[in-house]
Amino acid sequence: MPDTSFTGVAVVTGGGSGIGRAAGIALAAAGYHVVFAGRTASTLAESVALAGSGAAHVLDVTDRGAVDALFDGLERLDLLVNSAGIFSAQQPVAETSDEGWEASLAINVTGSFRTARAAFRVMAAQEPRGGRILNLGSVSAQVPRPQATPYTVSKHAVTGLTRSLALEGRDLDIAVGQLDVGNAATAMTQGLQVGALQPDGSRKGEAAFDVRHIADTIVFLAGLPLSVNVPFMTVMATAMPLLGRG
Repeated sequence: MPDTSFTGVAVVTGGGSGIGRAAGIALAAAGYHVVFAGRTASTLAESVALAGSGAAHVLDVTDRGAVDALFDGLERLDLLVNSAGIFSAQQPVAETSDEGWEASLAINVTGSFRTARAAFRVMAAQEPRGGRILNLGSVSAQVPRPQATPYTVSKHAVTGLTRSLALEGRDLDIAVGQLDVGNAATAMTQGLQVGALQPDGSRKGEAAFDVRHIADTIVFLAGLPLSVNVPFMTVMATAMPLLGRG
């Protein structure tokens, strides 16, 4: 059962599955009132049921009005976890469609910007002032996967967003950090565990790790006082072929 002590209010995007669901469940156990936000009502309801508390809120982060409506309706916000994201199909850049490119940027970058912008407004105006924002990045922001230009560019952009928000947030008691993830075991990474495209053109299964370790890391970061920030952290499977990739 979740801890009955109240830690604060957290909004977790992408809360219906994967890292977002695991993070929300762990935060609920740590005493947060969690708003699980995502596009599918049924999976959000499952997340709330698994957490044993919290609320489900259907949200498309590409919809500016819907994002603003969610955050404008909050009396308080202590934590935003920007977990909503997509990994588009790997294709050579010459074959990458405008639609794939635009979707990656719209969800991974603009969606994170919109939710962070709305969170800033709430966190800066509330008493006591401040809060924490955690953006879910990727090791692809450090070393790209082959034939994954839209995703790689989007995660580099998230890194820029994190740096800019962290700079602006420090005068508002808003701590902003980024967690770069490498091969957490979710539905989105199942293909990588079977046969991930390597720089030499071969395909090899890659090691993955339990998503609960990401959730535990998020709870740890969320528990730091606002006077302490971890701007960037990488959590990855030890045997993942990242170092030396590219």
